[in-house]
Amino acid sequence: MSRKRKKNLPLIEGAEVVDIAKGGRAIARKEELVILVDHAVPGDVVDIQTTRKKKKYFEGRVAAFRQRSGYRTEPMCRHFPVCGGCKWQDMRYEAQLLFKEKQVRDQMVRLAGLSEDIEKIIEPILPSEAIWHYRNKLEFTFSARRWLTPEEIASDRQIDEPALGFHVAGLFDKVLDITECHLQPEPSNAIRNFIREYTLDHGYSYYHIRGQHGLMRNLLIRTTTTGEVMVVIAFHEEDQEKIEALLEAVKRRFPEITSLQWVVNPKGNDTLEGLEVKLYHGRDHILEELDGLRFKVSAKSFFQTNTRQAARLYRTVLEFAGIGKEENIYDLYSGTGTIGLFLARSARQVTCIESVAEAVQDARENARLNGIENISFLEGEVKELFNKELFRKHGRPDVVILDPPRAGIHPDTVKMLKETAPRKIVYVSCNPATQARDLHDLLESYQPVRIRPVDMFPHTDHVENVVVLERK
Repeated sequence: MSRKRKKNLPLIEGAEVVDIAKGGRAIARKEELVILVDHAVPGDVVDIQTTRKKKKYFEGRVAAFRQRSGYRTEPMCRHFPVCGGCKWQDMRYEAQLLFKEKQVRDQMVRLAGLSEDIEKIIEPILPSEAIWHYRNKLEFTFSARRWLTPEEIASDRQIDEPALGFHVAGLFDKVLDITECHLQPEPSNAIRNFIREYTLDHGYSYYHIRGQHGLMRNLLIRTTTTGEVMVVIAFHEEDQEKIEALLEAVKRRFPEITSLQWVVNPKGNDTLEGLEVKLYHGRDHILEELDGLRFKVSAKSFFQTNTRQAARLYRTVLEFAGIGKEENIYDLYSGTGTIGLFLARSARQVTCIESVAEAVQDARENARLNGIENISFLEGEVKELFNKELFRKHGRPDVVILDPPRAGIHPDTVKMLKETAPRKIVYVSCNPATQARDLHDLLESYQPVRIRPVDMFPHTDHVENVVVLERK
């Protein structure tokens, strides 16, 4: 069955890949052995060199293919699989949907405690209309030393070249130089490649991630379905002459840029939080449109990354909510108010709660932009604001929308939902595992009646899920 290798880790021959695990890795089996492996697809039969032994399973890498799965397809990207951003590129899209839907179903049964009758309420996953060029935002990192291929590492050549691209999966200080990415529409690739060429030709230093020195640090590109483009360049040091020269060059080369901004970031992390983003050319924001609503998107704004699929997600929420014109809606973890504004057109009043100050500011501006007045935005933690005092001011909720971070909702919020007993709860989640945990705590008072997974990120293991609960 296996041959021993160094460190007593076996080479497991003829293992069958049978499923996908949490995090997108493949699950392979050989007799009683279970192995987690990257870059394999269910249906493959492979030899696996194990690299680590856990209590109940091995981890490993594919050493050889004996049989290739019918789920396989040729990857689109030249940077696959090193980049790691689209780890399922070698799996046909219909198979990706199959395993995402299975992930939701399994977690609803195992963690939420739903019975096998889940088949009566779970609906087919909503596929993304576009599986390439669907992202409206990408962030790139400058690095003084690019990631080397195994062949380059093994060679005798001294290679010390910079990179502008993505972090290699799991390695904060390793950046893969990206020449072409299929996730964001043009002019994304053209802008990134021009900036790389210009900065290298003119002697700009790239950021040394471990040493924390160098001028060029990060590049953010946003695009909209209406054709607007935002570029934000983050510098680590204040070199006004070089900064202005680069910004002017970008402006001249790409006159279609709607918003060209820059920031100096001397911090130990890449976030823009607490930093002043300065405008060089155009507006300090771009405008996106969803189902007749306009949204102002600034450099620090959160906005769903797959715009067209976000519209379909919000339509699902509206459909599941089944709002009446006289009903009072609470939108918890409301972000920039996108869902709340969708719902406000059908409700009497919408009250939104969000903890991020910038998001609340954007939400209020979006309401003003769309002339929607029957909506209010409160800044603070949901677990602290969603209480009886709030209901005395804004009325008791008829419908509650939940769209929390990956960690899910706080137990105090679960308790208040049970006490308040809105007639319906619509729970949107980017993490079906924590969603299932929270549902388990609500099942004492509520009955799930519809579940619909939504694919927001093709070629990844991530899946959004919408569940509607009705009061028993």
